[in-house]
Amino acid sequence: MAIESSCDETAASVVVNGRTVLSNIISSQIDIHTLYGGVVPEIASRKHIERINQVIKKALEEAHTGFDDLDAIAVTYGPGLVGALLVGVAEAKAIAYARNLPLVGVHHIEGHIAANFIENPDLEPPFLCLVVSGGHSHLVIVRDYGKFEILGRTRDDAAGEAFDKVARAIGLGYPGGPKIDKAAREGNENAIDFPKGKVAGSLYDFSFSGVKSAVLNYLNQAAMKGETVKAADVAASFQKSAVEVLVEHTMQAASDYHIDKVAIAGGVASNSRLRSEMEAACRRTHRAFYRPSPILCTDNAAMIGCAAYYEFIKGVRHGWDLNAVPNLKLGERV
Repeated sequence: MAIESSCDETAASVVVNGRTVLSNIISSQIDIHTLYGGVVPEIASRKHIERINQVIKKALEEAHTGFDDLDAIAVTYGPGLVGALLVGVAEAKAIAYARNLPLVGVHHIEGHIAANFIENPDLEPPFLCLVVSGGHSHLVIVRDYGKFEILGRTRDDAAGEAFDKVARAIGLGYPGGPKIDKAAREGNENAIDFPKGKVAGSLYDFSFSGVKSAVLNYLNQAAMKGETVKAADVAASFQKSAVEVLVEHTMQAASDYHIDKVAIAGGVASNSRLRSEMEAACRRTHRAFYRPSPILCTDNAAMIGCAAYYEFIKGVRHGWDLNAVPNLKLGERV
């Protein structure tokens, strides 16, 4: 059984042999945090405490499983909001201790990458994975299960963070990613020529603060001139700029490192434009393309259970001193 509570979703899942998901229960707090325009850490922590027992109970019931049937307990211990992480870690340690079960801590981003294994039984390392979420933008070679080589990362805003900020600026609200995606379908992506972020001296790193600032400048100038702004055009033009950079850097790395399998992961991986453009680019270059279903792109416990399985069979175990590590780096172990 796996537990995920790194941000504002309380989740539990029962996973068999890493790739068979018997249950995947997610309790989202989006409606609560929408009132504040973003995630409020203290509220998120309190809601995790209120919901975690019910979520675990439902996960076991849906899987027709009891605690006595489990081989191990897995939990996200970083990165994320420290208070939110602590709720899941404490719960997992309590269950593991009470039931005398092994405890396996999982890196949240490794979980997102592992989500690709659940629906793609033919996918095996090595492959290239673009991880794009609200807090992370990584371009990673997955050398083996749990072994990663980071080629690029964001130098400033993560892709999902930029989506949230642009959505807020044009009045779409929170959560920004799905709202930008929806609005962009009604807009003209060529209406505004926003810049594509490049990082001098690095082919694979990302920078989204520039395009975010360009959107804000466009909106401010329009307001000063009294011009009407069409939110759908801004959303579509911004999305085009962000997605093109993500696809270009990924395909450049795939070419340079001679990798014929490409995957995407993380919350932004559910963006319809990113999925279609990456699939088209892989088709043009005769590469296999993998992406999780949108429900597995968001924070969930099934992906944590998948990643934990491969750690478990390698003999990874954590003790009762396992703690939340909010700034845990990809590939880092405690």
